[in-house]
Amino acid sequence: MKVLWVLLLASAAESMTLDKCTLAEELRNGSIVGYKQYTVEDYLCMALYTSDLDTSLHSSPSEYGIFQINSYWWCNDGRTVARKNLCGVLCRDFLDDNVKDDIKCLRRIVREPNGLEAWDGYKMHCKGKDLSYLTSEC
Repeated sequence: MKVLWVLLLASAAESMTLDKCTLAEELRNGSIVGYKQYTVEDYLCMALYTSDLDTSLHSSPSEYGIFQINSYWWCNDGRTVARKNLCGVLCRDFLDDNVKDDIKCLRRIVREPNGLEAWDGYKMHCKGKDLSYLTSEC
């Protein structure tokens, strides 16, 4: 029984990487594509360069999930009362394979003046480039 418990815990801790087509479909269903003229490929590219599509990535004390959403502004990490939590969600909710809440928060972030340019990965690798190859297989 102890071995089974250890195996269950180990599998729960594994990262979950979405494929591009699955994330593209989730983005389309999340009513975010077209907002501020961003395409599904813009969002995919940002996620690729930000997290390599890993939904469980917690790369620093303050960045969470597939879009590496920052806890200072957008979610509650449970450690600091002075956090903004503008998306009204717990940061740990961004670490599972359900990206609906991530996309909802992403939509809120993109409303800000910087839009996707809030992510360095987007600015450096995606902005203004032909990204059609990202969804050509979808």
